[in-house]
Amino acid sequence: MQRSRLFLDDSNMPMSPPHASIQSYNLFGEVADLPDVVHCETIAARSKFHDWEFAPHRHSRLHQVLLVESGGGEARLEDGAHALKPIRVVNVPRDHIHGFSFTPGTRGWVVTAAMETIEQLLASSDGVRQVLSQARVVRGTKRISTAIEQIFAEFAGRRFARAQILRSLLGALIGLVAREMVEAGMASGATSGAGLFQRFETLLDKHFLEHWTVANYADALCVTPTHLSRIARAANGRAASQLILERLIREARRNLVYTNLPISTIAYSLGFSEPAYFSRVFSAASGCSPRDFRLRVLTQSETRELRAGK
Repeated sequence: MQRSRLFLDDSNMPMSPPHASIQSYNLFGEVADLPDVVHCETIAARSKFHDWEFAPHRHSRLHQVLLVESGGGEARLEDGAHALKPIRVVNVPRDHIHGFSFTPGTRGWVVTAAMETIEQLLASSDGVRQVLSQARVVRGTKRISTAIEQIFAEFAGRRFARAQILRSLLGALIGLVAREMVEAGMASGATSGAGLFQRFETLLDKHFLEHWTVANYADALCVTPTHLSRIARAANGRAASQLILERLIREARRNLVYTNLPISTIAYSLGFSEPAYFSRVFSAASGCSPRDFRLRVLTQSETRELRAGK
């Protein structure tokens, strides 16, 4: 792999003071939701600017997989500190608080994906979603290393079908990581509520445009709203109410990015009685208005096309 071809965006993950509150970062900036299928960087490329230390923080809409090739250090996850040795993989799900202390000169890779991409890959995952919702340090394998190298190589180029190939390689990578977690006894491939959660997801895809509440879904599943939220947290790390909102916002983003429909038309198609109310809900969930979101994604797409044409 030609590591010299891998370049970073400016880091927005500075070290926090020892007693600062836990920070939430988006690798690409809080408003750049769909910059690429994945983002790739070496461990050294970002770490060397911060003395190889990252204070505890979280990523609100990103999932990361790190592979240490040589060197090491320590990963600080919510369940405690874990020693990092060569050929160790760290799975970091969204919203999980984590920090790192790397030995100077550590070599390795970081693959980051937006949750929209991860959720599309795990639409029918047979328990993989539940496994990947847990932060773990696991022994790496040759197949995991190969998958990451292939992702880096494809990411660095601009050849035809790049996005499709990156999605396929990412799907293989997270599947291999989940398999290793289960086979190492670090996670279970199924939970007692896995079946209930899958039925909830099926209903969510069917009724989210009707703006069903948690109580509506609980009634349809013959459980209490409290139990449904408990199962959702166990399976996905988030409350049922948050998943309901995220499904609606994800559909809104797709419409804003992949159609030319007026924002008012999108609002009505998503079941909102007033476009202004849709804009308030979207802005609260995404950090920017629907109009600004569409403009930023369009600008990013045009910039990538210009760079590819050079």
